Amino acid sequence: MKKIKIGIVGYGNVGKGAAIAVRANPDMELVAIFTRRNPESIVPPNNSVAVLPIDDAQSMVGKIDVMLLCGGSAKDLPEQGPYFASMFNTVDSYDTHAKIPEYLEKINEAAKKTIAIISTGWDPGLFSMMRVLFESTIPEGNNYTFWGKGFSQGHSDAIRQISGVKYAAQYSIPIDSAIDAIRRGERPVLTPRQKIKRECFVVAEHDADLPKIENVIKSMPHYFADYDTTVDFIDTDEFIKNHSQMPHGGMVMHSGNTGEGIDTHKQFMEFSLKLDSNPEFTGSIIAMYARAAYRMAQEGSYGAKTVFDVPLSYVSIKDRAVLIKELL
Repeated sequence: MKKIKIGIVGYGNVGKGAAIAVRANPDMELVAIFTRRNPESIVPPNNSVAVLPIDDAQSMVGKIDVMLLCGGSAKDLPEQGPYFASMFNTVDSYDTHAKIPEYLEKINEAAKKTIAIISTGWDPGLFSMMRVLFESTIPEGNNYTFWGKGFSQGHSDAIRQISGVKYAAQYSIPIDSAIDAIRRGERPVLTPRQKIKRECFVVAEHDADLPKIENVIKSMPHYFADYDTTVDFIDTDEFIKNHSQMPHGGMVMHSGNTGEGIDTHKQFMEFSLKLDSNPEFTGSIIAMYARAAYRMAQEGSYGAKTVFDVPLSYVSIKDRAVLIKELL
């Protein structure tokens, strides 16, 4: 079996999760990790994996089939996405929903001779696919998405980018009354504030301006401004003790109707996740889309793609005939 040669950019929580996922896929081989940190400070999964500065990536063109971009959406991917897509086939988990069209366009401009699959996490990503399936199945209905209760990587990373913040953990908490109403077959019109509340735990640098940090968090567009948000400042010991684990989850629900008049029937669909490790699950999704990127590149496809553009069979290690026999 020819193995897909994988590179990882960024070896934080998601990068480590992606490395674990690559090892679990027998058709993949991790070749190199690229980092902004001192390469000597990173312990690779095994001695055959090179750890290199990001600036050395150009030297690996032709030696890596797919690059997994595991940086944050707030600051890393807007720069790294186009840069790496100009040289390598890439997969990322860009998750700033409101800016995805803009990001897609920038990646498409860069990926002239490569393929770049963006936003492949679980939301956007798997949940996006469910929203399309649900509303296409029952057009007379409404989609609802809830995140949590759990640790949000993207939101926590956004807080860490604020000056004066040392560590941060953000938890998304669904509002139960809204979920219960939808499961009863109701179709409420809900604002973001009526669906989710957000809790932030922050370790600030010494002498940091705490009120300023709290205000920046609560007013941050696309992340916190539209939600009821609490910010608790804690010390490092409490953070390590209580906020080092990264569980998460969420659900996509669709409440609708089929039929007409007195023959109208309520229909309800739900897809949910409960995750012990958010970054390891996200890394697993990124890795499976590396297989799709490789296959599509082999067919001559190029440019920016989303999960909507990838044939479902391309993410599986099994060939089409086996999938049809075993899973259809």
